Amino acid sequence: MQRRKFIKNATITATAIISTPLAASYSNEKTKITPTKGIKPIVIATWDVANASAKAWEVLKNGGNSLDAVEQGVMIEEADESNQSVGKGGRPDRDGKVTLDACIMDHQGNCGAVLCMQNIVHPVSVARKVMEETPHVMLAGKGAEQFAYEMGFEKENLLTEKSKQEWLEWKKTSQYKPIVNIENHDTIGMLAIDSIGNISGACTTSGMAYKISGRVGDSPIIGAGLFIDNEIGGATATGVGEEVVKTVGSFLIVELMRQGKSPQEACEEGVNRIIAKNKGNLNFQIGFIAINKQGETGAYCIQPGFTYRTYSEKGHLNNTPDSYIKV
Repeated sequence: MQRRKFIKNATITATAIISTPLAASYSNEKTKITPTKGIKPIVIATWDVANASAKAWEVLKNGGNSLDAVEQGVMIEEADESNQSVGKGGRPDRDGKVTLDACIMDHQGNCGAVLCMQNIVHPVSVARKVMEETPHVMLAGKGAEQFAYEMGFEKENLLTEKSKQEWLEWKKTSQYKPIVNIENHDTIGMLAIDSIGNISGACTTSGMAYKISGRVGDSPIIGAGLFIDNEIGGATATGVGEEVVKTVGSFLIVELMRQGKSPQEACEEGVNRIIAKNKGNLNFQIGFIAINKQGETGAYCIQPGFTYRTYSEKGHLNNTPDSYIKV
């Protein structure tokens, strides 16, 4: 099952579509659906991350809170070496270094993030420690890594042999500058509402493959890659992070819901804002998912190919949202 080809370039190994093995008990159904009506508890996540959404649902169905659900959910993807866009096994930057970004936000508006961090498998958990153990919101680079060690996280080489070989192959023909349609990447963003109605979210990524060293996208930026307002709802993004940052996309979607739009309407408006700013130059992908306080969901993207998972008492579904560009 394909799920991760966001920016197309079939000429290089690095842009191979990535698949995640699904347990036999998980629904393999992909449905073109209308946004869900209100229901909770519920989990929604970018991409076909069945193992991650199943883990988050396990936490919720056992009476756990939404913050634990989203953290434990995305940790599944961070530890999955076959997922080359998140955590261990993520594709490196142009210097061959795997750098990770993540953020987390709870129902009280507390948040934490780590940016451009190396050698730690679970950046989302370090982000939670930043939120809970420091007066700060963001830690970056070597400072984030040192903080992780102080919190008991172990150092581990994140560059797997597969990702290393693909990087070496890419180096044969690449130029050391951003090249459109060559950075294949995506982000795992997850939102959850627990049984008492509290909303939390998490977002984690290894960023663009072969990015310039030090590059950070939207994923760990509160308000861009993720935003939660427990009175209204939450949103998260995947795709070319620079475009999401320019519109503060996730915050925008939550604010649109505050103004009365449904999650689906808000996601469509968020994408349309980005489209308008690019004046027809749409050679990239953006996808948003959102949830409101009532448990209604929505999703929208520019290019076809984006999917998202939902898990609730109604089942575990892999959904295909509408896209701006029709095929």
